[in-house]
Amino acid sequence: MIAILLAGLSMATLAGAQQHPSIMLTKSNVEAVKKGITQYPLLQKSFKSLKKDADKALMTPIEVPQPKDGGGGASHEKHKRNYQDMLACGMLYQLTREERYAKFVQDMLLQYAAVYNSWPRHPKKKQNPGGKMFWQNLNDCVWQVYTIQAYDCVYDYLGAANRKKIETDLFEPIVKELSEVNGEIFNKIHNHGTWSVAAVGMTGYVCGRKDWVDKALRGTALDGKAGFLAQLDQLFSPDGYYTEGPYYQRYAILPFLLFARTIQQYHPAQKIYEYREGLLKKAVNTALQCTYTNKVFFPLNDAMKDKTYESEEIVYAVDIAFSDMGAGNDLLDVAEQQQRVLVSDAGLAVAKAIADGKAAPFQYKPVWIRDGADGKQGGIGILRSGNNGGQACAVFKAASQGMGHGHFDRLNLLFYDNNSEVFSDYGAVRFLNVETKNGGNYTKENETWGKQTLAHNTLVVDRQSQYLGNEKKGEEHAPQLLHFSTGANYQVVSAQENNAYSGIQLRRTLILFMPEGAAAPLLVDVFNAASQEKHQYDLPFWYQGHITNSPFEVQANTSSLSALGDGFGYQHAWLNATGKVKEGSGVITILNNKRFYTTTFIADTAMRIQFITSGAGDPEFNIRNEKAFVLSQPAAGNYSFVSVTEPHGKNNPVAEVTTGATPQVKGLKLLRDEAAATQLQIEHKKKVYTITLDYNNQSSFITIK
Repeated sequence: MIAILLAGLSMATLAGAQQHPSIMLTKSNVEAVKKGITQYPLLQKSFKSLKKDADKALMTPIEVPQPKDGGGGASHEKHKRNYQDMLACGMLYQLTREERYAKFVQDMLLQYAAVYNSWPRHPKKKQNPGGKMFWQNLNDCVWQVYTIQAYDCVYDYLGAANRKKIETDLFEPIVKELSEVNGEIFNKIHNHGTWSVAAVGMTGYVCGRKDWVDKALRGTALDGKAGFLAQLDQLFSPDGYYTEGPYYQRYAILPFLLFARTIQQYHPAQKIYEYREGLLKKAVNTALQCTYTNKVFFPLNDAMKDKTYESEEIVYAVDIAFSDMGAGNDLLDVAEQQQRVLVSDAGLAVAKAIADGKAAPFQYKPVWIRDGADGKQGGIGILRSGNNGGQACAVFKAASQGMGHGHFDRLNLLFYDNNSEVFSDYGAVRFLNVETKNGGNYTKENETWGKQTLAHNTLVVDRQSQYLGNEKKGEEHAPQLLHFSTGANYQVVSAQENNAYSGIQLRRTLILFMPEGAAAPLLVDVFNAASQEKHQYDLPFWYQGHITNSPFEVQANTSSLSALGDGFGYQHAWLNATGKVKEGSGVITILNNKRFYTTTFIADTAMRIQFITSGAGDPEFNIRNEKAFVLSQPAAGNYSFVSVTEPHGKNNPVAEVTTGATPQVKGLKLLRDEAAATQLQIEHKKKVYTITLDYNNQSSFITIK
C-alpha cells in the first residue's frame, strides 16, 4: 500500500505542484471563494469573523517573546496567537490582495527566523528533549501546521530572498527539531506523532522538499514502520474509531485530514482519500457518532468534559469530508450548528450546499463501533432512542486500553437523556491551559483517581483496579463482543472481559427497551461476574443531579467523613452514608435537569449501598466533587448485578409543579442466572415483561415477552 502511494513521488512532481496557495485555499479557487463570500451567508459570516481577527492582529505590535511559560502562560498564549494571526492575515491577503496582510505575515516570520535558533530548550519542558517554542513538542508541531498554511498564502509575495531566509533560518531548524531532535515522538504511533508528521510533511510539500515529505509519510528510517501511513494503519479501526478515544479522535482528526488534503492537492493520483477503503471519511462520521445530541463528545479515557463538535478541528473535518470525500448532506446539519465554515475551497462547497437547501438532519444511529487496527480489539456500543432533541443514549465502553490516555474501565457505562448526563464519566483530571494547576498539565490525581476503575460506572473487584492499574498489561487484552442488535422496541449490546481480574470473567449486557405505552425507554443493565473464589464486588453509578428518594435504611456520616479505602482510587472517595435493603430490590431516584431517574436494583441482605463523593486525599483541590451510589456485594461463584433505570416525570421550578414523580417500574426479579443464560422480570405499570438473554444463541440472543 505504501509503495503504491509513493509511486511517482519525485522532485519533478513536487516542483510541478508549486502553485500557491495550495492547501485549504488554492490558487485556482481563490476567485470562486471571493465570489462565494458575496453569495452564501455562512461563508460571508465566516469571512467577516476572519477579517475581524486579521484586522485586530494588524493593530497589535508584532511580538515574538522568549519562551518561558507552560500551557496557558503569557509566552505560550502569545506564540499560539501568533500562528492564528498569521493564518488569518495570510488568508485575507489572498482574498483581498491588500499588501498589509501579507506584510504582517512576512514581518512575523522574519522575526521568528531572526531569533528561533538562539532559543534554548523550553525552561518548563514537559519531556526530554521536549519543545523549544512551547513546553511540549506537540505545541511546536501545531504551531508549524498552522504557520505553513500562512506561509503558503504569502509565498509569492515574499520573494526569493525572504523565502530563503525563512526556510533556512526557521523551517529547516523546526523540521530538524520535530523529525530528528524529537525523532522518538515523530516516529511514534500516537496523536503527538500525527501532528509532528503533518507539520513536517506539509512543510515539505509547500517548500518543495521531497526528503521532508518522505520522512513524514514513511518515518525517519523510510521503512514505513512509522510516519503518516503507519499511523493510518494502526491508530484507526476499520470503522474509523481512533484508539485513544473520542476526545483524542476530535483532536487528531485535524492533522490527519489536513495532511491528507495536502497530499491530495499535490498528488491526487495517489488517492489518499481512498486509503483503507475510505478510512478518513469513516473517521469523521465515527467521531460525530461519538457525541451526544447536545454536541458533546463522550468523555471516554483522558478527556476534557464538554468538548463539542463546534471545535475548530471538527470544522476542518466536516468541511473536508463534505467537499472532498463525498460525505452525506447530514454533515451540512453539523456545519449549520457550528455556525461557520473554513474560508476556503471546502468551506465554499459547504456554504453553497447549505444555501441551496441541501442540509438534512444528522443521522445518529445505534451502532457497534469496532476498535483495533484489525477491528478485533473490542469496541464501543452506542444505543439511542428518540430524536435529536434530547434522546436517551447509553454508551458501552468495551474497547482496548487506549494507550497512555486509556483508563481502566472495561465494560463502562455512560447514560444520557434530556440533553444531560445521567450516569457520567469523570474524564481527565486536568485544568487545561491553567498554568497555576500543574502548568496546565494532567495532575497526579489523573493517575491515582481519573484512570482508576472506581472512578467509572463499571465493576471493581476486591477494591483493586482492572489489570492492577498496569497499562502494559491492559494493552495485551481487549473485551469481546458477544452480541449487538436492534429490534422494534429494544436495542442490546453485550460484551465479555476475561482478563481484567485474574480468575474472574466479567460480562455486561445493556438493553434500551421501550415498554408498551411508555414515554421513555428503560435502561436495563445486567452485569455478571463469575469466579470460583469469593470476592468483594463494588459497582458504582456516578450520577448527575440530586437524590430525591432512597426508601431504605441509610446510616449517614453526619459528624465526620473518612476515605472509602487507601488505594486504587478509594483513597479519593469520601464515604457519606451506607444503606441496607431488606427486601428483594432497592430503589434510588435522582432529579436531574428537571426530570426524574429511578434506578431499581436487585439486592439481598448482604448488599450495602455506599453513597460516596470524590475529593478525598486531595490537598490541592484537583478533583471535582462528584457523587455516586455504589452497589457493594460480597459473592462467590456466579453473581449478577441487575438494575433498571427509568426516566420519568417533570419538575417545573418556575410553575412550582411536579408531575410523574412516581416510576412506572413497580418490581424487578431475577428468575434465572446461569453462565449460559439470564432471565429477569420487570413489572411495569401496564404489563409484566420477561427478558431472556441466551449467551450461546446469536440468532435469538434476546427475547422479550
